[in-house]
Amino acid sequence: MCMYIPQLPPTFNMPKSQLQWYGECVYSTGVDLINSINNGKTPLDRFISVVAWSISTTRPQTFGVVPYNPILAETHHVSKGNLNVLLEQVSHHPQVSALHATDRKGNIDITLCHSPLPKFVGTGVEVDMHGKRHLHLHNHGETYEMNCPNFLFRFLPIPGIDWVGNVTIRCLETGLVAELSYIRQSFFGFGSGNRRRIKGKIFDSLTKNVLYKVDGHWDSTVILKDATNNAEVRVIYDAKEVLSGLHTPFVKDPESVWQTESALVWGELSQAIISNNWGKAREAKNTVEETQRIHLRERESKGETWVPKYFTVTHSKEDGWKCSPIQKWVPDAPIATL
Repeated sequence: MCMYIPQLPPTFNMPKSQLQWYGECVYSTGVDLINSINNGKTPLDRFISVVAWSISTTRPQTFGVVPYNPILAETHHVSKGNLNVLLEQVSHHPQVSALHATDRKGNIDITLCHSPLPKFVGTGVEVDMHGKRHLHLHNHGETYEMNCPNFLFRFLPIPGIDWVGNVTIRCLETGLVAELSYIRQSFFGFGSGNRRRIKGKIFDSLTKNVLYKVDGHWDSTVILKDATNNAEVRVIYDAKEVLSGLHTPFVKDPESVWQTESALVWGELSQAIISNNWGKAREAKNTVEETQRIHLRERESKGETWVPKYFTVTHSKEDGWKCSPIQKWVPDAPIATL
């Protein structure tokens, strides 16, 4: 659910903001993965469901088009059932995005704070994602902490986009840990079985006992195998099931939509892209970006420092960026999805 987008002309943009793209990875699923975590009978059941949810946020992308870079103070606010999701762009240089999602009925909340750092890797660009995600199951007194894999734009020898790198998921209270590796394909693409492959293990950090092996492909299915006899246990993630039947968010209360909402900020540009009106698209994108520059100059002339409205943001050399939600519960949104 994480990537860095350089400034590009509209012909290379998909008609949505990066904040919308982040949010979709949480609220846009064909099955209710978040509540399935909460409904797990044992700590291990819940932990396995968290692993599946983490994998669900790494979704296949189309090479050649990327979302818009969010502007400072941009927000995205959507509800799906009892789940309310709020994102805010809390920094523009560097890019830092914050997310807070809550389900008051299930007593669940999710937070993330991501700051992407791109680097050239010879045949493409790999984006290191700095920051953590936290999922809190308050009814069970459990907190899960995890990072995000890196996003790889590969130009040679065959253009493509992949998730690569290592992810660690841990429950701070039970000591359960998952170590996952998103396998990097070889330069020439040899070893087709490793394309979009994910491997790893789930173990008890207190006893050091390995409980399960994780294996599969993050764009299809991922299975668990018993670590003692290597027998297949079950499929824990099925991308087709999770990513099928997705619905586009709709506005249910137009008067309550914030002026900072992604769909409003980029609405004219998105419509122009959908209509293939590239002249209008360039004009609309320039208008948004120039408006942001004007606001920046105004703040600088007044000696003002912009402060996020929905998150408290801190940064240190040791811990990087941290974003803490100001509100305990995200309110119902004027935009909803099924």
